[in-house]
Amino acid sequence: MITTIISFIIVFGILVFVHEFGHFIVAKRAGIMVREFSIGMGPKLFFYRKNHTTYTIRLLPLGGYVRLAGSADDEDDQIKPGVTVKLQLNQQPQVIKIDLSQKSNVFQGIPVQVTKADLVHDLFIEGYENGDESELKRFPVNHDAILVNPEGIELQIAPADVQFQNAPVGKKLLVNAAGIFNNVLLAIVAFTLLAFLQGGVASNSNQIQISKNQPSVAKQAGIKSGDRIVAVDGQQTKDFNSVATQISKRPKQRVTLTVVEQGKRRNITLTTEAQTVQKKRVGMIGVTKSVNPSLTAKLTAGFTQTWSSTKMLGSALWRMVSGHFSLNDLGGPVAIYASTSQATAYGLVGVVSLLAWLSINLAVINLIPIPALDGGKILLNLIELVRRKTLSEKVETGITLVGFAFLAVLMILVTWNDIMRYFIR
Repeated sequence: MITTIISFIIVFGILVFVHEFGHFIVAKRAGIMVREFSIGMGPKLFFYRKNHTTYTIRLLPLGGYVRLAGSADDEDDQIKPGVTVKLQLNQQPQVIKIDLSQKSNVFQGIPVQVTKADLVHDLFIEGYENGDESELKRFPVNHDAILVNPEGIELQIAPADVQFQNAPVGKKLLVNAAGIFNNVLLAIVAFTLLAFLQGGVASNSNQIQISKNQPSVAKQAGIKSGDRIVAVDGQQTKDFNSVATQISKRPKQRVTLTVVEQGKRRNITLTTEAQTVQKKRVGMIGVTKSVNPSLTAKLTAGFTQTWSSTKMLGSALWRMVSGHFSLNDLGGPVAIYASTSQATAYGLVGVVSLLAWLSINLAVINLIPIPALDGGKILLNLIELVRRKTLSEKVETGITLVGFAFLAVLMILVTWNDIMRYFIR
């Protein structure tokens, strides 16, 4: 169990980190301020600020997030009237640090009871110094001032010129697409690494391979590595997936395989074995996909396997939207944990394979044009591009909230279904 938990944290963490790093690096290059790059979730353990970005390590080692200045998930830098803040000034004098944490040991500064503040456009704080209400003072705020939030984390303030929503639509489009691109890139790298770990690339042809060291039903029946299974009980099998599908439907049953060996066709009758996979009995005969060990196949495996997986996921999504939707077609963190448990049984190969598959899953799912997903944000960018003007902040926020609500309900349903599927039923 400990191995599974560690593997789950590593796989999930890599997936989210790579995705968020895509948003981070493109936003930086586009001149959009990244206020925070967090590794992990929950309470902060450590933070470090450099080049206008605060890097935080948080308690729960599950994923992370990027907080872009002025984006829908960025908290407003609103200092409410009546709040007392501590200000640190430079020689101009301009405010260079604002303490909202109410902690006495952050820095020495001027206590000001705020009456009005604007940290986005006019950059000022107005209020009574040391509680002296006989004189109202106005303090200009430096463009690069630091805000110490209630958690005690130092964040750069976000003036209008560095905010996400004020960037050109082309740059916003690139930032929103960057996470998806990074997950595709991760899948390519992981599938390539997998090809080298396995000593070659598994082919989806109906040519099969049999382990030399392990007994199997197929080996006992006289089937050899390199043979092709072209039919199961008379039903044609053009590739390995169709062979596996037909065999899995027949646990502990006699089947007749049509096998081609060196151009000669013959029928072999055998009885399949039965194994329980995800609490369902499936038939097996002990064959695997044939492997192409060439260097060219290994080097191109990342691209071919990623494309093959993308097509498979696209077909699955099409079946779902065309009226065959089932919660069993989806999986959340519980399903990922269950898959990780199975993958760790195969060692590093299993974990890398899971990482590659989940990464392309994350990329494809994020392309769905649902508000709050990257695909939804990209759709809004395209609408903005056609309209040649931005949607109002109120409309965009409303659309995003609807998307979050939909995803929250869907996640609850998927998680409950996963718990029932993997641990109760």
